[in-house]
Amino acid sequence: MNQVASFAERVLRNVSRVIVGKDDIIKKMLAAFLSSTHVLINDVPGVGKTMLAKSFAITLGLNFARIQCTPDLTPSDVTGFNVLDPRTAQFSFKKGPIFTDILLVDEINRATPRTQSALLQAMAEKQVSLDGVTYQLSEHFFVVATQNPVEFEGTFPLPEAQLDRFAICVSLGYVTKEQEIELLKRLQRSHPIESLEPVCDPKELSIMKELVKDVYVDDSIMDYVVRIVMRTRSHPDVALGASPRASIALVHLSRALAAIEGRDFVLPDDVKSIAIDVLAHRLILKPEARLMRKTKFDIIQEILNTEEAPIKA
Repeated sequence: MNQVASFAERVLRNVSRVIVGKDDIIKKMLAAFLSSTHVLINDVPGVGKTMLAKSFAITLGLNFARIQCTPDLTPSDVTGFNVLDPRTAQFSFKKGPIFTDILLVDEINRATPRTQSALLQAMAEKQVSLDGVTYQLSEHFFVVATQNPVEFEGTFPLPEAQLDRFAICVSLGYVTKEQEIELLKRLQRSHPIESLEPVCDPKELSIMKELVKDVYVDDSIMDYVVRIVMRTRSHPDVALGASPRASIALVHLSRALAAIEGRDFVLPDDVKSIAIDVLAHRLILKPEARLMRKTKFDIIQEILNTEEAPIKA
């Protein structure tokens, strides 16, 4: 796994030239990419969500496309549409922005549910079906969606089926005083992203993804993951717990994090480090729990603190 660790270090160092003080988020995002899953970034404007997605794409040497969601955005604006050629009287398919490697869906909750649903098949199967024809997406197709948690006017909350397609939901948060000063210094003459260069090629990415699949996950770790997820379903404060898809994501992301650290086996700490990001956005709390000011993060942390982790001699 030294190859994966070396690769991850290059990616982290390069993206950190643009995104200051968020190494942990970059690492989790890379783990999601290596696991062929998708990321939802839930945070306020101006903290670097768009820059993170763009610098990540440049670093990996992949194609990048952005969709700015608005209420009048239609599914065909995302997937593409058939156009009649008057010269040949034949329809030709005009591809939409979804036919890329890394797709930034900015302010996804401003799109209507009909348009949001256009992403479902693509995120689950890496393909798009239109008028009876199925089109394959990129091998490295990766969705980074953003939403603003403090604005509700003109928004359409993501349904549970859509939220469940995102392996993790993360928040960048504000930087510290020192980090913000460093950010200002970097932006004095030009934006760092203008000089950013790729540190790998698509062929190397495919190799990295295959290496991650070789990381060993012991039966005791799988049992630990399932116990955590099942606790969310039986917790007295939870109306809807995490699905089996959450268990799958938790194992895959733990495996990727282990590889990034240079290990060929998963530890309970790998599971714990990503559990909140995988599970929190999938839970629905009971009204009485919300009245008591309990949060999803508190409940998952409580489960992690009380569920016994496996110990190997």
